[in-house]
Formats: sequence, structure tokens, C-alpha cells
Amino acid sequence: MNRLRTMFTRTGRGSVAATSTSARTCRAVPALAAGAALALLSGCAGSAGGGGGGGGQGGGEGFEYGASQEEINAAIADLDPVTLTYQPGASSQESETAASALRFKEYVEERSDGKITLEIVWGQAIASYTELEDALVDGRVDLAFHAAIYFPEEFPTIDAFSKITQYSTPAPLTGEAISTAMMAELGWNTSEHLESFKEKGLTPLSPLMNSGDYWTACRDTGSSLDDWNGRQMRIAGTAHTAIAEALQASPVSMEYGETFEALQRGTVDCTFVQPQVAGSTGLLEVAPHVSTFADSRMTGSATAAHVAGSSFENLPLAYQQILFDGEVDHFHGIIQSTLDAQRQAVIDATEAGGEFTDMDPEAEKVMSDVQEQLVDDLIAEGRLPEDIREQMEASAEKWTGVVEELGYTDDGELTDFDDWYEPNGVDFRPLGERVFTEAAAAHRPS
Repeated sequence: MNRLRTMFTRTGRGSVAATSTSARTCRAVPALAAGAALALLSGCAGSAGGGGGGGGQGGGEGFEYGASQEEINAAIADLDPVTLTYQPGASSQESETAASALRFKEYVEERSDGKITLEIVWGQAIASYTELEDALVDGRVDLAFHAAIYFPEEFPTIDAFSKITQYSTPAPLTGEAISTAMMAELGWNTSEHLESFKEKGLTPLSPLMNSGDYWTACRDTGSSLDDWNGRQMRIAGTAHTAIAEALQASPVSMEYGETFEALQRGTVDCTFVQPQVAGSTGLLEVAPHVSTFADSRMTGSATAAHVAGSSFENLPLAYQQILFDGEVDHFHGIIQSTLDAQRQAVIDATEAGGEFTDMDPEAEKVMSDVQEQLVDDLIAEGRLPEDIREQMEASAEKWTGVVEELGYTDDGELTDFDDWYEPNGVDFRPLGERVFTEAAAAHRPS
């Protein structure tokens, strides 16, 4: 059974309630950015952090980032335990993309000495992406992976940022580390972006997340301009609409959960796809012919956020800080998820008789020209600063230096990634620490 069918079996497309009764009743539920105040929108939210020790409205004692476990235990000694419902992006605990959620859960529960329990609900079983914001506000979900790229009008900054992800190396390991750090820092340093979450009653814990470089995956071989002409091509974001049209392909918008069956049935011929999706849904079993840019990245990889819902502000301050600090481990898990899934994608394509090849040069030039035109358009509209390219190139240089300093290397090519990368074989927490201290720490609850 392919991995996508497994996802549908687990979630029943919403028919299976993969959570306990307590997860659907009034309980501790989160939301809102550090330092902001929001009126309570859920009648159940009053239970959040309602124990001793000054819980509620961010009260109680906090602790410094990097405090010892003994100091944290002292800060939370009089607090009541809480259970929070967590809906990550992965379909199951066995998914190649489950690492970010599992690393986050492990950190939070250990750091809180077991007083915070994260009850994970896989496969969007409580709320689909179209329903997720309501679920985060009304308390059905407390913490979640949010594919905000599907809602460009609601999250215009993510839509804009997704079009400037090409300014770093396509190297299969270091490229993902560099790009993830670049976009995380950009998200934290952009007030308009953070405000887009706050105005919806959400707290960004990781406001801008990568799921890996984009590729094209097709049922049939060929990436020349003639090959693209007339193909039905699944798109994931607005950047892909313009790129597909420039190739004379027909863009088809759909969520990634529907793409396997569309490819299998021939409803679409190709898809833009990232490693996390390709390797966790089995897409390359039915679209094994993958094309990548030869010397640069394809745009579009900043697609999502890690968010908390409507009563985060009601949790005791120390609990807020533990959840926020858990983003270092979550960051590590994001890159691990990308690389683990990338490895599986290479295996799937090979076993299905496919291959990873460089994009036809003429087609790549058309696509690259469109990418840069999109940046020009965003600058002209005032949605990006005029020097955004210089900013991104400087950011790439900075984080390339950090990645080299921390000793991360590529030991092969993408085509043989399964030979030289060991799943969960690299610790990206040191890089996460740098991103946290240089970008996220200023937004830590206090």
C-alpha cells in the first residue's frame, strides 16, 4: 500500500476521529504573539494554565533561555499539568516527515518535566488546512503546522517570500540547511509577516518554514519546451502558475494530498513538488521522472508556519517559554524531515524506473526568467524592498558561512542521496540555536 493511501486510511478524509474525547473538550489551548494581547475568543480557553503559580494571561515566573533543568523545575513547581492538541503536517508517526513534530514533542515534554503533554493528531484528522485557523481559535487544535501558502490573500507575506527562495545553493544537504535558516530569519525579522498571524489570533512559533527545494515530477520523460507544451501541471503556489503558463503548460491547483491519485489517473501529467511531499506520499511511484535546476534553486520553498492557537497567552509564562524554546528542536526536525523524505524520494523514483535529471537548459532559462520577473513585480507593487535580491544574497553568504563553520557537508549528489545520507544522521540543533539567538530570541515570551 502506498504512503498516500496509508494517509487516507488513517484519516478517512476526516471520517476517523484520531483523537481522544478529552482532545475535543474544553482544555488548555494556545495563541498570539509575544508581547501582544488578544481578547479570549473561545469559551473553553479559561481552563488554560488555570493551576497555581500565577497561571493565566502569561502570568507566573519565567526563566532565562538556556536555564538549567533545575531552574525550570523550580519555575513550574506549582503549575498544574496541561495537555495540548498538536496537529503536525505529517500523515502518521511513521512518515518520513514526522521528525519535526516528534523532536518538538520530545523537547517540550522533557523540558517541562512531564507537565506539558502534547497529544499528536496526525493527518489533519481534526481540521483540514481550510478549517485550521477556526480550529486553532475555537480550541479544537492548540498547535499546528499551517500550510499558509494555500491562502495567498490571507498571508501575502508568505506568498511574496515564497518567490524569493532561489537565492542559495541547490546542494542536497547544505542547501536545505542554508535555505531553512535564511527564510526563518527573514520571517522573524519582518513585522508585517508576524502581524499577519497576530491579527488572526495565532502565535507564530516558527513563522516561515521550508519544505525543501522544488522539483518537477512527471509521469513521462522529457523536460524540453516541446515536452512541457500542453501538459496539465499541478501547482502549489502562485509562483508556479506563472511558471507553468510560461512553459505553455496548464496549471492545476490542488492540495498535495490529492496529487497522487490525480497523477495515477492521468488527471494531471506533472507536479511541482518538494522533498517532504515527494518522499512522504509516494508521488514518485507514479511520477518518477524528476527534473531539477542544474545550478540554482527553484522558487517557492517557503510555504508554511508552525503556530499556536487562541489561548497561548493564557498559559503560564514558563509554559509559553518552553513551547517557544522547543523551536530549536523543531528546526532540527524540519531539516531532518526534508532530508529523510528526500532520501525516500530518490529511492521511490529509482524503484519506479525513473530518474533525477537536470532540467533542459532552454526550459530552465524560461523558468528562471519568470522567477526573476515575479521578484520585479513584487518590488514594483511595493510588496518587497528594491534591494531584496541583495538582502537575500547577503543572507545566503552569511548562513553559508555558518553552515561551513558548524561542519555540515555534502558527501555526494542528489542522484545518489540514498547512498550517502543516513536518516536522522545529522544534528541540526547547533544551526537551530544560531537562528534562535540571532532572530527568534527577541520575540521570546517574557
